[in-house]
Amino acid sequence: MSVRVSLVAAARSSSLLAERFDDDRPLDQAGWHEVQLAAQALVPLGAAELRYCSPTARSRATGEALGYAPMAQPALRDCDMGRWRGLTLSDVAAREPAAVDAWLADPRSAPHGGEPLLAFITRIGGWLDTRPASEGSIVAVAEPAVVRAALVYALGAPPSTYWNVDVRPLSTVTLTGLPGRWSLRLEAGPR
Repeated sequence: MSVRVSLVAAARSSSLLAERFDDDRPLDQAGWHEVQLAAQALVPLGAAELRYCSPTARSRATGEALGYAPMAQPALRDCDMGRWRGLTLSDVAAREPAAVDAWLADPRSAPHGGEPLLAFITRIGGWLDTRPASEGSIVAVAEPAVVRAALVYALGAPPSTYWNVDVRPLSTVTLTGLPGRWSLRLEAGPR
């Protein structure tokens, strides 16, 4: 018996260029509008036996707007970015270019004083692996970074792959399997 975990990336809380590390701002106007446009396709995922979300304001709001009534899961929180929290990548690159280079090159580094990328991926993988197969289907609304980490973990890809996965707001991916043995499931598009 396997479990099916559908991950929904939270709607936006700012323009992509203004995305901030470990950001907990609520949905912006564009985010609310995007949820309304995507609702018809995403609402059916709410039929899952279990419905979770990251503890961030935008993940909770996205889940609520889709009618999921999700339960916040601390394990699905975004990566702890330490002193970089609330800053954009360009802010940090201007202040600490060598630290950004180290962070991008080594998944074990944490020049920001927070959580290393490898620990983040492992934490998200641990959450996936603790979903018992008897739970059936699950939907979880999470920050795009969390969805990226889950994909890297589930596919057993090297941590550097994280930087090559683009997760847009309200995109979805489904993982099926058992602890430590996950498969990516692509659904047929509308006909």
